[in-house]
Amino acid sequence: MFSRVLKLGRSVPSDRFFIRKFSCSGCSITSLQDLQQALAVTVRTRSYQQIPDLLNFAGDHFPNPNLFSFLAEFPDSSRIHIIDEILQAFIPLRPRSRNRAAYSCLLSHTLQSPNPFPLSLAIVQRSLRSGCSPFPEASVLLSAAWLKHCRDSRSVAEIMLGMKSIGYSPDTGTCNYVISSLSSADRLDEAMKVLKGMGGAGCIPDSDTYGMIIGRMCDARRCSAALEMLKKMVKAGLTPRQGTVEKVAAALKASREVRKGVDMIGFLEKEECSVGFEVYEIAAEACLEGKEPILAAKVVMRMTNRGFIPYIKVRQMLVEGLASKGELGLVHAIRQRLTELGS
Repeated sequence: MFSRVLKLGRSVPSDRFFIRKFSCSGCSITSLQDLQQALAVTVRTRSYQQIPDLLNFAGDHFPNPNLFSFLAEFPDSSRIHIIDEILQAFIPLRPRSRNRAAYSCLLSHTLQSPNPFPLSLAIVQRSLRSGCSPFPEASVLLSAAWLKHCRDSRSVAEIMLGMKSIGYSPDTGTCNYVISSLSSADRLDEAMKVLKGMGGAGCIPDSDTYGMIIGRMCDARRCSAALEMLKKMVKAGLTPRQGTVEKVAAALKASREVRKGVDMIGFLEKEECSVGFEVYEIAAEACLEGKEPILAAKVVMRMTNRGFIPYIKVRQMLVEGLASKGELGLVHAIRQRLTELGS
């Protein structure tokens, strides 16, 4: 069907007229065949900057499968060269969001091809750097392709470094997207392999890298592993986001690992990492629910040292719990400290 338009060469007037016809109005594109033929002509004429407009005009009329399936008629080396030229042509286009649909269609095509890597990683990288998140289904396709390549005994570093063979360099953002995709597919162990292997590709894990894995560990109730990963990232010189710390605290509370939650706070304070109000509050609640009022008092005192005042429910439960243990001295000390803070 596309044999005439796929032969690369000098553009002819009829090609330019064909592109203009479809670029003038989205209404001119009345079928999927029209759209694919228009895209094929942009490839023939190297009018790559027309692609975003063609796809945006088409909008949601053709939710499609694989709009760039015609590229499969090219040898791999030519296909890679064409898509690289397309990606480079998109860089100066503004606003960057204009390229979102085009990146999504290109990524969909490459992820469904027999050899998705390293080209799909290059598309992910360009998309992320343009501020365009890949389409939702991309993570499912990428994780499936990644697992297949790993089964073929390819290492993380080998797959990522393959980007250099087509003129791109792996980076942390691209690795993070792979980790996110694998984590979303419940392949946490594979995601951890990417974390461990990304250094071999010259990519340094950041707070987002660890945060995604820690979050998934918490969802899977692997609380002790999540806590160890949190400590590992801090020892690596990274500061965990408060949302990440809160998630670990909540997971430890849910699994009734009260003392580990308190120890986590002590570790973070010792490492001079910021500990937010909610983390202290979660730990104090966990202690009280676990019938550990004295431990809860220690958490509350740490809170007040940071200028935080616990919610009234926690204050009431703490006083009642300490009183039931005969710790009236602690009750007095807590009340005095809260009074000093204006509570």
